[in-house]
Amino acid sequence: MNEKRMIEEDQHFEDVIAEESICIQENIVYEKPDTLTDTPFHYCPGCGHGVAHRLIAEVISELNIQEETIGVAPVGCAVFAYNYLNIDMTEAAHGRASAVATGIKRVLPEKYVFTYQGDGDLAAIGTAETLHTCNRGENVLIIFINNATYGMTGGQMAPTTLPNMKSTTSPFGRDIATMGHPLKMTDLVAQLPGTYYVTRQAVHKPGNVRKAKKAIMNGFKYQKENKGTCFIEIVSNCPSNWKMTPRESNKWLEENMIPYYPLGDLKIPNVKEN
Repeated sequence: MNEKRMIEEDQHFEDVIAEESICIQENIVYEKPDTLTDTPFHYCPGCGHGVAHRLIAEVISELNIQEETIGVAPVGCAVFAYNYLNIDMTEAAHGRASAVATGIKRVLPEKYVFTYQGDGDLAAIGTAETLHTCNRGENVLIIFINNATYGMTGGQMAPTTLPNMKSTTSPFGRDIATMGHPLKMTDLVAQLPGTYYVTRQAVHKPGNVRKAKKAIMNGFKYQKENKGTCFIEIVSNCPSNWKMTPRESNKWLEENMIPYYPLGDLKIPNVKEN
């Protein structure tokens, strides 16, 4: 009896859809921007990379700069950005994305140039390139995904791994006495005179997604002012390497990651100068 009723309700629903034609343009609230390819994301369920990709694509599309934008992807989970973003992309050696972006921007100053890097790439092997790019005030946008682990290579301890946080190379937790403190890259670059706009955001909730998109929009817009480096950290999760479900990882992020890496603007343009 219940099965028959379900079949009847499904048929009724299909009939309503067909009769009312509700899938019309003015009713559409979500659609894929043309700045994303049709390639399905390979990221693990709950990972923030996919959301970040989507936001970058939306901003590029809304600013109508698809033909004027060049992205640089290094090694790590971030390396596959060129499979998903329908723009000019180039790959850099591990940690060297900001150096490659510097070269591209100097040769093609009229282009919008950005890097997309994880914490293992940007804050470990790429520390020198990142700091010197920001210190020189290169007119590029750096987007930094911080999930406190080496995501692609098995979950080793990263420079951003929290105190006492377990990883494959710190199975008893990060010991500050022997392993040092987590590196707060965004706080560091905010102190450099070459940075123009520095902010830390997240993408685990709708409200945070909107704020992160606004930050990315600002990061691209500010390039036209040619006043220095824009740096956007996105505090994210890694359910697979954290050994959690997506929901658990979001909760852990809120209770542990965000208190250590507080969200918000660390450096904003002086309105009087503009």
